[in-house]
Amino acid sequence: MIEDRSEEWFEQIVDTPHGNQVKATADRYQGRVWSVRSDSVDFGTSMHQRDVLLHPGAVAVIALDENDRVLLIRQYRHPVAMYLFEPPAGLLDVEGEPPWETAARELAEESGYGAQSWHTLVDMFNSPGGSSEAIRIYLARDLHPLPDGRPRTGEAEEAHLPRVWVPLHEAVGLVLSGHIGSPSAVCGILAAQESQNQGWRSLRPADAPWAARANLEQQGRVHRM
Repeated sequence: MIEDRSEEWFEQIVDTPHGNQVKATADRYQGRVWSVRSDSVDFGTSMHQRDVLLHPGAVAVIALDENDRVLLIRQYRHPVAMYLFEPPAGLLDVEGEPPWETAARELAEESGYGAQSWHTLVDMFNSPGGSSEAIRIYLARDLHPLPDGRPRTGEAEEAHLPRVWVPLHEAVGLVLSGHIGSPSAVCGILAAQESQNQGWRSLRPADAPWAARANLEQQGRVHRM
């Protein structure tokens, strides 16, 4: 029997841009936070329509205190009809604002804390089968409470954000047991634990290049608010 190796990959393992198959596109919905379009995509042997949710992108913050406790906030998420425990996070909704500055702003607005030490922890796509949302998760340390506490800038879901400090190893257990399922919490907590196990050698600078975000910008797949 001859082994079929036509679907085995032998080159570098890295996500790569490939956006030149769109032959036509039609706008379906324009909202404040995101929009939806339908693309006619050439797959080489056939054409198919794919709906794409265009998203502005987001950042999240795994904030660790001096006792290696991670800061989580409890927030209502209407699409899933649940209160979720999440790290502070927010949309990239200020034109020209560097993502790490957005992360620092969101940490302040959602928790009332600032941080002296910032690093890029991990990058992810939230739901690449249907959405262009790219998320960068930062590690923030050397924390300090803001003199005036949390700025009351939010409304609705953000008006009341109870916070809790969870030892990192316990947070890992909450993820693996299914007690918390927010993607930024799951990805960020597990990445923080593994990076800590490696002596934090995996950390990148806060302003490290973000290739996935740059590709989305180039391909016109970022929703502008």
